[in-house]
Amino acid sequence: MECCRRIPSSSFGVVAISLLLVVLVSVPKADANKDPLTALENHGGKMLKGKLDLSVVFYGQFGRIQKNRLRAFLKSLNQNGPAGSRSQVSSWWRMVSSYVPGAAEIKVKVVKQYVDPNYSLGKVMTRDFIKILVKNAVVGLRGAIPVIVGARDVTVEGLCMGKCAEHGVIDGIPYVIIGNPETECPGACAWPFRRADYGPAGAILKPPSGDVGADAMVVSLASGLASVVSNPFHTGLYQLGEKGDMIEASTACPGMFGTGAAPGYSGKVAVDPHTGGAYNAVGFKGKKFLLPALWNPKTSSCWTVM
Repeated sequence: MECCRRIPSSSFGVVAISLLLVVLVSVPKADANKDPLTALENHGGKMLKGKLDLSVVFYGQFGRIQKNRLRAFLKSLNQNGPAGSRSQVSSWWRMVSSYVPGAAEIKVKVVKQYVDPNYSLGKVMTRDFIKILVKNAVVGLRGAIPVIVGARDVTVEGLCMGKCAEHGVIDGIPYVIIGNPETECPGACAWPFRRADYGPAGAILKPPSGDVGADAMVVSLASGLASVVSNPFHTGLYQLGEKGDMIEASTACPGMFGTGAAPGYSGKVAVDPHTGGAYNAVGFKGKKFLLPALWNPKTSSCWTVM
């Protein structure tokens, strides 16, 4: 995800306490140098719609919390959280689905998942190795999108160097790949759960699950899925930045997580009074997540789920 490598800062204070004792706080954004309101253009290329079958590869060794966290997020995309929840993961996903004009909500299904705990291709995931993983992930499957998740001790070529999630196309197969930035690049890709490498120091938020790697990967996966849906073949919804980089629906508004967000601030997010974890969306079985802002093509502005 290109959204969290950089982080004017704001004091970290309580804005309001709801009847449920949910605290709203203002936090600094990850990148105050990029204009979050860069207008994106639909270039007319294919976007994904209808159903999104995923083949998930856990490459390396993962803790139970991390795998379950990612699985719960994927289940939450098409399932509403408990009645009365202030904001929903499914609402965030409906914004992603709306990128295809007139299309219905995209139904997400994990059709295959497997774990490679022995690092069969080593711990440095090069482009050639990614190609092997992508092809293996779709054997016997038609139209599935590989989602490759690298463990904390796996270095993924192209990540932690300007982006925290990547999507591409190999032999006509769109794919998403993310890593666990907890050890390798926490200041680049684990913000706001870790101090950023660049920019003014700001408040560090507690991850909603209590596991920095798990929730940082959720942010990256959310960004990667939004991008692969809206721009699977790099011919859909995007705009080129000043350096020729591709700005997409999930990277146009870096470091924004709540309403009132502006350059230099991430906006308001909720804090669970029982765990202290920061979140902006509720999903499957009441699980709480912190999800990135998205580009809203109808208003030509950044949109957050809270």
